[in-house]
Amino acid sequence: MIGRIHSIESFGTVDGPGIRYVIFTQGCLLRCQFCHNPDTWNTKAGKEMSTDELIEDIRSYLPYLESSNGGVTVSGGEPLLQIDFLIDLFTKCKNELGIHTAIDSSAGCFTNTPHFMEKLERLFKVTDLILLDLKQIDNEKHKKLTGLPNQHILEFARILSDHQVPVWIRHVLVPGLTDSTEDLERLAAFIRTLKNVQKIEVLPYHKLGVYKWENLGLEYPLEHTEPPSEEVVNRAIEILNAAR
Repeated sequence: MIGRIHSIESFGTVDGPGIRYVIFTQGCLLRCQFCHNPDTWNTKAGKEMSTDELIEDIRSYLPYLESSNGGVTVSGGEPLLQIDFLIDLFTKCKNELGIHTAIDSSAGCFTNTPHFMEKLERLFKVTDLILLDLKQIDNEKHKKLTGLPNQHILEFARILSDHQVPVWIRHVLVPGLTDSTEDLERLAAFIRTLKNVQKIEVLPYHKLGVYKWENLGLEYPLEHTEPPSEEVVNRAIEILNAAR
């Protein structure tokens, strides 16, 4: 099975438990104003790699992954755009390597069609953890922020809960866009309806990817937005973790 890959990080420490072998896939439907990897948007770009190639490379890092209780995380872009590739890769991770598997997803491409749901059921069987990025709970604000509505994303979160797939919720805190008390409290209320949330992470907005927008000839929409203060971040953490 062939996947379209943007890049690989062999010693990731923030995308799941332990040391992670992180595969960044190519392609994403969302157009987040704060995206730090706009070079992953194009579904036609990236490098083609087979799951067998990746398994052999992962194998060389197994001592580090296993000793830290780590594993493999597929991020993006949006991994679910390449769901057949994910199923094949994670099946081999389990059958051949016996290691922990995780997906970092915004669920922008989720659809509840029978065809996609059947594949999702197969994927759940070989997935240990999903890092679910919830950008904005308000649908209209979500559309402005990402270019797409959020109803299908929230539906995906409920499906994960129904299937008891372990989840870490991630929320990027952007001043003026995702940090209002009302929105955070609404997000916390939604999280309280889920039965599978192991952890809630608040990720402070940063500008580290601005140069990529410039290299692609894109106008960065948050040019005048600064990272949130420590006080604002701590307030968001307090509100969201009240959901647990």
